[in-house]
Amino acid sequence: MNPAPVPSRRSAARWLPLAAFALLAALLFAGVMLSRNQDREALPSPLIGKPAPAFELPVLHEPGRLVSSQELAGEPYLLNVWGSWCPECRIEHPVLTGFAETRRMRVIGYNLKDEHADALRWLEQFGNPYWLVLTDYSGEKAIDWGIYGAPETFIVDGDGIIRWKHVGPVTDEVMQRDLLPVVAMLEAER
Repeated sequence: MNPAPVPSRRSAARWLPLAAFALLAALLFAGVMLSRNQDREALPSPLIGKPAPAFELPVLHEPGRLVSSQELAGEPYLLNVWGSWCPECRIEHPVLTGFAETRRMRVIGYNLKDEHADALRWLEQFGNPYWLVLTDYSGEKAIDWGIYGAPETFIVDGDGIIRWKHVGPVTDEVMQRDLLPVVAMLEAER
């Protein structure tokens, strides 16, 4: 019986540069993704402390009805930007549903660049926590808000001033650490 052939050092050395390249590429990719996610969530909004942009948008469930920003004034609301095409929106949906059930604040959906039927189907499948769902089919009004994707979430006070913004999914941690203290502050101001 002959022993198994031992790989030569030359064949192992041939694969070493490829393995080193693959490792460096993986590290670079991981660093870029981590940096991108941290930068996205850390973006300050120049609109904090300023009046929410005026709008008039159709209602998802009543396409012929338009709702304006003036109609929402008087009471604080949470504005959640979502789309049926957004995978991270599924992550935050149960958290927002739980918050909406507390009825501490109106939760307004802002459906961004979505097909009407797709948005309705998504809400039917996952549930509708929203007091009202506005639609911005073109994304034109989103520019005024500084919205560049979904999910994004805002809290607007009763005077129409933006008090908080979060880019990315609202997780349980974000809810406890960031969102609920703003809600409590607005409740104390009443």
